[in-house]
Amino acid sequence: VKDKESLSLAYTPGVAEPCREIHKDADAIFDYTSKGNMVAVVSDGTAVLGLGDIGPYAALPVMEGKAVLFKEFADVDAVPICLNTKDVDEIVNTIVMLEPSFGGINLEDISAPRCFEIEKRLKERLSIPVFHDDQHGTAITVLAALFNALRIVNKKMEDLVVVINGSGAAGIAIAKIILNIGVKEMLLCDRVGIVYEGRQEGMNWAKEEIAKITNKAKKKGLLKDALVGADVFIGVSTANVVTEEMVKSMNKDAIIFAMANPVPEIEADLAKKAGARIVGTGRSDYPNQINNVLIFPGIFRGALDVRASFINEEMKLAAAHALASLISYDELNEDYIIPKPFDVRVAPAVAKAVAQAAIDTGVARIKI
Repeated sequence: VKDKESLSLAYTPGVAEPCREIHKDADAIFDYTSKGNMVAVVSDGTAVLGLGDIGPYAALPVMEGKAVLFKEFADVDAVPICLNTKDVDEIVNTIVMLEPSFGGINLEDISAPRCFEIEKRLKERLSIPVFHDDQHGTAITVLAALFNALRIVNKKMEDLVVVINGSGAAGIAIAKIILNIGVKEMLLCDRVGIVYEGRQEGMNWAKEEIAKITNKAKKKGLLKDALVGADVFIGVSTANVVTEEMVKSMNKDAIIFAMANPVPEIEADLAKKAGARIVGTGRSDYPNQINNVLIFPGIFRGALDVRASFINEEMKLAAAHALASLISYDELNEDYIIPKPFDVRVAPAVAKAVAQAAIDTGVARIKI
C-alpha cells in the first residue's frame, strides 16, 4: 500500500466489494481472502516438547517455530495461538469461534488424555481439517519408516510383535495406525509397566480404551518383560530406558525406533551393538531421523489445496505410503529408511497423495 489508489483498494471503499460477494456466497471467502492457505497452530502449553506443562507464554516460541516450518516447507501461512486456559470446553469453544479465519487447525503440545477429547470434539463441530500433530504427524512418520524397515528385514506386518513405550498422545496414535494396517500383537508400556485391561495404577480413559485392543494375553510386567521376543520397539518416552540386554532379548533383525529427545531411549550405536538390525531416532545427527516435519507441512498443503473438510485415515495412510515410496529399492538400506527433512520431494509428494485421498474419499470440496 504505497499510494491513495492502493489504499482505497486494500481498505475502504474497495474492500467492500469482496465483503458483498462473501455475504452472498460464504464459499467466496476462499477466493477473496487468505483463509484457504491459513492454519492456526494452537496450544495450551501443557505438554511442550520434553519440558512438560510450562504454560502458554513459554509455549509461544514452539508455535512460532512451527509456523515458520509450515511456510518454509509447504508455503502454508500459519498463525501461532497460545490459549491461557486448560479447560477443555473453553479451548474447544475458542477454536470453534476462530473457524471463519482459518482453513485448518493444527493442535500442538496439549497434554493427554485431554488432547484426544479436544480433537474429537473439534472434528465434530468444524468443517475444516483438525490435526493434532503430536499424535498423527508422529504416527504417520513412524508408519512410513516401518514400511521401509520391513522391506529390509523381510517381515510382514501381520507377523510382528510390536512394543511401544510411552502411552500418551503419540504412543496411542502410533498404536492405532499400526493396528489398522494389520499388526496383531502389540504391547504398550508406560512408567508403571505394561498396559493391560483391568490395570488400576496409572490409568486414564484413553489407556483403558487402548488396553481393550492391545495386549490380548493381558501380559503383565515391565518394559524389559514386554521386549522379550519382540520384533519392533517404538519409543516415545524418555532417555535411556532400554538397555543392551533388553535389545538382545528381542527377535532377530529387531527394529528400534528410539525417538525420545534430546536423548533417545537407547543410543543408536548401543542398539546396533546389541543386535538391532535397523535403528531410527528423533535426532538429526543419527541416520534415520523420524521427524514429523516430514508430514505436517505436506498433509496440510494437500488438505488445503482441495479444501478438505476433514483429515481421515485414508489421507493419513496415503501420506505414509507417499513418504516411504520416495526411497527407491536401490537406495534403501539400514541407514536410509526414511527421507531427510530437507529432501525437497517430501512435501509435494505427501500433499499430492493426501489431496487425491481426500478426493477419493469424498471429503474434498474441489478437485485439482
